[in-house]
This record gives sequence, C-alpha cells and structure tokens, in this order.
Amino acid sequence: MSEQRATRRWGQSLIAVFLGMVTVVALSVGADMAAQAAGWFSSPHTPDQAPQFIVAAIYRAAFTLLGGYVTARLAPDRPMGHAWILAGIGLIAGMAGLIAYWQSAPELGPAWYAISIPASAAPCTGAGAYLWVRQLRQRSLATATAQQFQNQG
Repeated sequence: MSEQRATRRWGQSLIAVFLGMVTVVALSVGADMAAQAAGWFSSPHTPDQAPQFIVAAIYRAAFTLLGGYVTARLAPDRPMGHAWILAGIGLIAGMAGLIAYWQSAPELGPAWYAISIPASAAPCTGAGAYLWVRQLRQRSLATATAQQFQNQG
C-alpha cells in the first residue's frame, strides 16, 4: 500500500511541475504572439524597441511567478521544493536562450533582455511558491484559531 501511495505522489509531483511549466510557457508564448499580431514587436528587432522589451520582461516575470504558484499549489507536499525544481528547469531553458542569443545577437533583441530570462527564473518562481505557502500558513492559523474558539465555548 505504501509503495502505491509513493507512486501516486511521484506522479502528482511530476504533474505539478509540468503544469507550472506549461503555465509559464503557454502564457509567455501567447503574449508574445499577441504582441506580434498587434504589430507591437517587429522583426528584426531595433534598438528603439526597448520599451517593448521592458514590458515583455515584466510579463514574463509575472508569468514565471504564476508558474511557481501553480506548481506549489498542486504539489502533494514540499511546495517550495517543487517550485525550486521548476526554477531549475527555467534556469536551464533560459540559459539555452541566452546561448542562442549570443549566436544570433541582434535578431533576438537586447542583451539585457536575454540575460533577464534566466536571471529571473529562480526569484520569480520562488516568490510565486512563497505566496502559496503563505496562504497555507494563514489558513492553518485561521483553522487553529477557530478550533480553539470552539473548544472554549
């Protein structure tokens, strides 16, 4: 029975990390596609597009934070541990993007933007997971307080 429970938790862990990753990637790609369709990003990128890249860096950071929250929320246990796994995946993917940038520099935008992707992976994912952990603690405290109040009455 214990082996079956461990297998189920392992599957839930994989799903939690995978869905966090899907959240980040789907929202980022969707926002990028919408920006290109609206004519906000042109190709090849020009230096005067810095404001667009600032906005893109901000929405990517927000989506990464949301991915960390989703992963922590769905994790069967140790939500921060699951989020750090997602952060590691994001860091590796971001580093791959940085390598691609260095091989075809100007076509992909400014260097600071390419660097911001892996640099924001861990802090944003961790912050998202922390939001969930904080909610859990608040719920736990509220439940304990309510039970104590009922026991006194």
